[in-house]
Amino acid sequence: MEEARYSLIDLWERKHLVQVQPLCLHVLQLHSLDNTTSLSKGSSSISSDVSSSTDHTPTKAQKNAATSEDSDLSMRTLSTPSPALIFPPTSPGFQNGRGSSTSSSSVTGETVAMVHSPPPTRLTHPLIRLAAKQQKEQAHVDRLPDQSMIHIFSFLPTNQLCRCARVCRRWYNLAWDPRLWRTIRLTGETINVDRALKVLTRRLCQDTPNVCLMLETVIVSGCRRLTDRGLYTIAQCCPELRRLEVSGCYNISNEAVFDVVSLCPNLEHLDVSGCSKVTCISLTREASIKLSPLHGKQISIRYLDMTDCFVLEDEGLHTIAAHCTQLTHLYLRRCVRITDEGLRYLMIYCTSIKELSVSDCRFVSDFGMREIAKLESRLRYLSIAHCGRITDVGIRYIAKYCSKLRYLNARGCEGITDHGVEYLAKNCTKLKSLDIGKCPLVSDTGLEFLALNCFNLKRLSLKSCESITGQGLQIVAANCFDLQMLNVQDCDVSVDALRFVKRHCKRCIIEHTNPAFF
Repeated sequence: MEEARYSLIDLWERKHLVQVQPLCLHVLQLHSLDNTTSLSKGSSSISSDVSSSTDHTPTKAQKNAATSEDSDLSMRTLSTPSPALIFPPTSPGFQNGRGSSTSSSSVTGETVAMVHSPPPTRLTHPLIRLAAKQQKEQAHVDRLPDQSMIHIFSFLPTNQLCRCARVCRRWYNLAWDPRLWRTIRLTGETINVDRALKVLTRRLCQDTPNVCLMLETVIVSGCRRLTDRGLYTIAQCCPELRRLEVSGCYNISNEAVFDVVSLCPNLEHLDVSGCSKVTCISLTREASIKLSPLHGKQISIRYLDMTDCFVLEDEGLHTIAAHCTQLTHLYLRRCVRITDEGLRYLMIYCTSIKELSVSDCRFVSDFGMREIAKLESRLRYLSIAHCGRITDVGIRYIAKYCSKLRYLNARGCEGITDHGVEYLAKNCTKLKSLDIGKCPLVSDTGLEFLALNCFNLKRLSLKSCESITGQGLQIVAANCFDLQMLNVQDCDVSVDALRFVKRHCKRCIIEHTNPAFF
């Protein structure tokens, strides 16, 4: 009887726990929303247009829905940029929980929930009260220290950080900690970026009027609605800016870029790829006049990406080189109007370049390679893909003078033969990555020179090299044990050769088109 009595008690407890658990979860969810409700009720409705950004003054929360602490918070006012800068808000309704009655009313696009107290008999059992208390304590994220909260917030994008600032007073103070606002990152084609940047910089300038000293990075890549007005806002308010990425923002022009580089003297990283209206990088006329003769007319940019700036010409490249003499990384992919003359200007002024890409610049020839070779041992990365006018002569210039080259992309340079590969292998012995795909004149002979000299080779692409066979691959695999990537797509290579490569280079990933090898 004693065992039966305990079994009945266990069954009663389990039954009531199962019944009450949904109710406890529902109450905890509503409790976690108290802070948000008390701060957001009474605020102006957030428009789906990202241009809306207003100051919100929270009103007193409903008596039945907020605790005394929430009531105190609701008397304060906040001035926070609207999260609708990025995404339009949603106003989901609350589902009625079992044993509770819920009524809602729409106030400026938001839902206010009134929850009546559940019957007292539901939470009278000690085990049920203990379970509810434990769940409530575990749900309190506010128990985390400030440093932990700031660390969590540091992983949030700009729009979500703005949302967090509207939860409660503590989150507001933490979300606007200066350490979290060294970077602004906005993405999306429909965002009114000009308005968003204006609101954010205005808030960040509260402690230091008209100047935002903590902001160092702005990334608004792919925001097609960005105009010169948005960049001018950055230039005026962010003198400590070090990195700016506006790739794909085709509405910005030279004048806006001039303003940024003139008013942000610490700018080192600039990405204007896909900005088809940008034809030059230079200082404004006013900035050039103000500079002292000792300072010169130089810009501190070290990294410049002008990929797909189709209208960039030799004269514009000349201006860039004359002003950006500290360049170390320059990417001119698909700048189809660049010629050997432009590269000559570049080598006169920019002697510290480590990485250079002129891929798909069809007017660059062996004479351009002779100019690039003047960089000598400083050059580590070179991309000349699909430059059809480059032959073994140009490769010989690079191999002779740029002995510390680590990466070379010569895909589609059909004038390169085994002789060019031989020059390269014997002089650039520290080469780690080589792409000579679509070079039909390169055969197993060239691969043999490569295998016997470049033992540190890690990546090799031979895609669509019609003269390559399995024998050449076996020589490479037998000597380059550190090979990690091999591309032999559209090559006449046997399964046995691929297995030989896999057996000797165990970490190598082979990209192939042979269905018999897997």
